[in-house]
Amino acid sequence: MNKISNQFSSIEQVTDQYLKKDSRNSINNYSDISFEEILKQKQSVNESSTLKFSKHASQRLQSRNIELSNEQKERLETGAEKAEAKGMRESLVIVDSYSFIVNVPSKTVVTAMEQSESEENIYTNIDGAVII
Repeated sequence: MNKISNQFSSIEQVTDQYLKKDSRNSINNYSDISFEEILKQKQSVNESSTLKFSKHASQRLQSRNIELSNEQKERLETGAEKAEAKGMRESLVIVDSYSFIVNVPSKTVVTAMEQSESEENIYTNIDGAVII
């Protein structure tokens, strides 16, 4: 174990000797931005973010050979936005012949299917439906 000898007259000399100056300067650059500004930036990114697909929903799309056009994706997002405006939390969004269960607060599609796949057209654990 190395001991610091009495050759240093201040703590600054010790830190200059043992710590990289570049890493200290990069930390100081972050202190120029306030926490509030960083939070607002992150929130604006989240608010404008598009609808996400959960791993489960992505697997369902792939296994069921469902490929959505850009126009269908936009309509799905519009449906999720309408569900959010009405205060829904788990919504069924129907776009053309496809059904999607959307977790509205997280803006995440949790499952997807063609309407013909549901034998009795029964959807559970939702609090509303949007047909686009």
